[in-house]
Parts: sequence; C-alpha cells; structure tokens
Amino acid sequence: MVLRSRSVQSGPAFKAGSHPPESAPDGMVWIPGGEFLMGSDDPMAWEEERPAHQVRVRGFWMDQHEVTNTEFAAFVMATGYITDAEKAPVLEEIMAQLPPGTPPPDPKDLVPGSLVFSSPEQVVPLDDISNWWSWKHGATWRQPEGPGSTIEGREDHPVVQVSWNDAQAYCKWAGKRLPTEAEWEFAARGGLQGKNYVWGDDSPTDERVFANTWQGKFPSQNLQKDGYQRTAPVKSFSPNGYGLYDMAGNVWEWCQDWYDKYLFRTYEEGAVQDNPAGPASSRDPSQPYTPLRVQKGGSFLCHDSYCQRYRPSARQSSSPESGMSHVGFRCVKDIIQP
Repeated sequence: MVLRSRSVQSGPAFKAGSHPPESAPDGMVWIPGGEFLMGSDDPMAWEEERPAHQVRVRGFWMDQHEVTNTEFAAFVMATGYITDAEKAPVLEEIMAQLPPGTPPPDPKDLVPGSLVFSSPEQVVPLDDISNWWSWKHGATWRQPEGPGSTIEGREDHPVVQVSWNDAQAYCKWAGKRLPTEAEWEFAARGGLQGKNYVWGDDSPTDERVFANTWQGKFPSQNLQKDGYQRTAPVKSFSPNGYGLYDMAGNVWEWCQDWYDKYLFRTYEEGAVQDNPAGPASSRDPSQPYTPLRVQKGGSFLCHDSYCQRYRPSARQSSSPESGMSHVGFRCVKDIIQP
C-alpha cells in the first residue's frame, strides 16, 4: 500500500511579484526563489550536511520531473550523442584518479560499461558496497542492468546510466542547464522550512511509503511496498509544494557544483550565501585523486537502516564521467532577461 504524502504546510512559496515574467516552458514549473536554511544539524544528518546555514537563491524554472528515457532518446536521435558508458574507459584517466602505486586494471575490463546494482541473495555487511555494486560490460542507458536488459516498457522512467558529462550535453541541447546544489535543495523543500523530508517530518517506514525508496532489509530483501523493484515512472508519487515530482527517491540527480565534503564549514557563521554556485574544485579526503560532482535526492536504494539520504539536505558525489543504475538528472532554465 502506498500512502500519498500529506498536504504541504505553508512556507515561503509564492509572494507578490514572485511570479515569472514569461509563460512556463513545456514541462517546467516556476521556482520563485527566496531565502532558506540549507543543510541540516539534525542528529540523522551526515557530516557533509553540517552546519545548516542561510542561503538565498533567485527564481528559475525547473523540470517537473526527472529526464525520462523517452526524452533522452529524442536527444540521442537528434544529435547522435554517445554517452560515457558507451565508450571504452581511458587507462590514463583511470590511473589519474587512483593513489600512486595502484596496479592498473585488467585490459579486458577496459571496455564500455557501467556500475549496476544487484541485490545479494543473503544478508551482507553494509561496509562493502561491492556486495551489491558491480561493473557490467555493456551496461548503458539503453541496457540499464547490462546486456539482456532493456528500457522497453520503461519509456516514462528516469534515464539512468548517464554521467554528469552526459547530463550537461542534454541540458545544452535542450537550452537548459543543471541546477546548482543550492537551487536543487531550495526547490526540493517546496516551501517547507526546517523539515527533514520534502513532504514534512513524517518518517517513512516499510508500511508508510512517500516515495520510491527501499522497503525491507537493505540490500538483500526488497519488499517493494512502493510497487517498484528499481525505478518508478516519473510522477508516480505526490508532488511537493512547488509541483515537483520525485525530489526524494527514485534516482539520484546530478547538480552543477563540484563537491566539497566540508564546504559548509568554510562559510562565515551568520552570513547569508547569495545564490552560491559551489566551490572552484572538489574536495573529499576519502577520494583525494578523483574530481567529484554533487548528487542530490537519494534513490530507490535508500533506506533508514543504511543512509536516509532521501532527505533534501543529504548529498553525495561521483566522478563526472561515471554512470550508475540509480543516477539520473533534471534540468533548470533561467528567466529570459529583458
């Protein structure tokens, strides 16, 4: 049974003069901009979410839902674009992201492919992601789980196995761009202030479902109480206060920003960050040789027992050329200046 999210509580949504000066682009909604508390000091927050701080963003248009397989297929058909997962990895680029002295990968693995989630058959430790993630030769946006899989019947699901580079290329073709992390989080909150989730403060459970997330024991038991084993069709769950769908769960979404794990600690206490566009470069001590971009929103793999990263303040990262079977994106568009 899927319980729809509760009615949205009032917040800093539309104000006099905040409506856009132009008609809505197809499939997009207006995000009015404003000031909000970004990040979180809640006990469940991860260290990279701290401290919470005031941020001001300007108004912008945002896709109502994640870019779908149908939409991405139209882009590929129009441009002949080849995604990163469809290209053979370059040995020099791989070695540049590894600690000095790391042995090179087996040449047989330098073929097109991507990372795919597979549920193990038994309970496994949660400190080793290789128990459920593996590199699959031939895994692409057309074959999200590798050879033999297909997007047939999933045309209205979010496209996955797309890298940050791929998302950038699509946005440029569509006359749009990726959202900054601040824009994304402001939009995800939908006008709610200080809430843990995009729908309010009610914690999801295996029986109380608000989004496409994991129910059961991660990663070996998926009860599918939300109705989906992997991705769900876009707009399957209730929208937030701005009319945006799937800002929690379904797939992680790329943002424009470089990822700095401790960025929020560098801000002056009490200062308001005005329309921040992220740091000049990435920083994560656990991955010192890998450039990283921000991802937001969590995915169908998030569960209370593992990460709780379907919260709007949560953040994670990946290298710009990487695709995974639970990562997609949506676009934003600036207003046309007179």
